[in-house]
Amino acid sequence: MRLERASAKAVKYAIMNWHYSKAVPSVSLGFSVFENDVFCGVICYSAGANNNIAKAFGLNQGSVIELVRVALNGKQSTTSKALSLSLKLIKKKAPSVKLIVSYADPMQRHIGTLYQASNWVFIGKSQAQREVINPKTGQIMHKRTANAKYGTIKGLQKSEVLWKYKYIYPIDKSLIPMCKQLAKPYPKK
Repeated sequence: MRLERASAKAVKYAIMNWHYSKAVPSVSLGFSVFENDVFCGVICYSAGANNNIAKAFGLNQGSVIELVRVALNGKQSTTSKALSLSLKLIKKKAPSVKLIVSYADPMQRHIGTLYQASNWVFIGKSQAQREVINPKTGQIMHKRTANAKYGTIKGLQKSEVLWKYKYIYPIDKSLIPMCKQLAKPYPKK
């Protein structure tokens, strides 16, 4: 298995074809995954949608990033290995990053199995928020996505209040004690 920096074209293709959201977020660092020289998809990171993502951990903005998409086609030998390789590349390509945050969406029947298999730390549920419903597809979409797409969220139907499972992964090993302190038992299906 091999990972390399992903082009914007590869990111868009993989997300539009293999990720349930079909929504391409802002990506600051993306990796294309190859198995036997066959393109398997992308793993993408960004500063995240939360402008205060680092504050909850007592860290500076920019030292915490979010894993925003794992968009793979299933041709890779293991997804957890691809994720592990991407985390090693984060250490090299983004040395200021100390912690990674990610979310598992229970509305998609996800509990974070990939994160659990990769030894991420489960820290509970995210703060609940109300999203909006895409008028064309009926799918729930983030308010920022809707605002960017339609220029406003006024008039759009609001969804029920949603939350997600929240996981963290310390890149900087000095954060392991904090992570252990925040750790909760993994959710089960």
